[in-house]
Amino acid sequence: MATRSELLLEHEDQGQERLAHAGRPGALWSLLRHPTAMVGLAIVGSMAFIAIAAPVLAPADPTTVDAARRLSPPGGDALLGTDNLGRDILSRIMWGARLSLGTAALATTLILTIGVGLGLISGYYGGFIDDAIMRVVDVILAFPALILALAIVGVLGPGIGSVMIGVVSVAWADYARVMRGLVLAARERQYVEAARATGTRNLRILLRHLLPNVFPPIIVLSSLEMGGLILAVSALSFLGLGAQPPTPEWGAMLSDGRAFIAAAPQLMIYPGLAISIVVIGFNLLGDGLRDVLDPHTRR
Repeated sequence: MATRSELLLEHEDQGQERLAHAGRPGALWSLLRHPTAMVGLAIVGSMAFIAIAAPVLAPADPTTVDAARRLSPPGGDALLGTDNLGRDILSRIMWGARLSLGTAALATTLILTIGVGLGLISGYYGGFIDDAIMRVVDVILAFPALILALAIVGVLGPGIGSVMIGVVSVAWADYARVMRGLVLAARERQYVEAARATGTRNLRILLRHLLPNVFPPIIVLSSLEMGGLILAVSALSFLGLGAQPPTPEWGAMLSDGRAFIAAAPQLMIYPGLAISIVVIGFNLLGDGLRDVLDPHTRR
């Protein structure tokens, strides 16, 4: 019969393996063989490359105004045409990828830090701490996410920083609730009880035993939610609360092109396609990660 120390070491190793599952050769090979995941990864990787290399790849300055080229159709020097101020649409889409993807990536990092941290604490300690955190979560989830983010940004004032604060303030609640549920299911398992019995400190139990065992579903959730974050950032910018002129951003470009949709539909078509493609890419990647990391869905 295994001792408590042996049980603790065994499950600690299993937890670390689960957290590192996505990086193991077997799991990586499974991901590379997953067609849906590879399509999503190709789309996301291509968009990320365009965003990073925009200063080099963009054919023109995205903010340079040229009245002589106003509303030029696609072709010639402007591959995707120009907007109502003569600015190159392709260049603005490339530079807009930096802002849209960068904002979503930073927001996801902050959301994970807050949501996962509070979910761990809530699920592990329970009692008053759990009640206090979950009541805040309930209040946030009682409102439509976009409406609540819109209200927060409206109070803070227009700007991409305000958009990030508004999105993070709303989105962390979902992660906290999911993490709490995972921790509640895991905290009564034998390896956690063994850790307590051997005098392991709570912080070590949280970070070395519980987190590795419950984090893979959060990885999947974050990859699926990235598309929603990009849509939220674009929607707020479309309403004039995000990136301000002349900063290129996909949602703001859609807003600028509304008045010219009949004369120059490319002003809305191309930014809309960029948003759609990257959202589809993250959704496909998230589906693939779910199949690889979740043993219940793997065949």
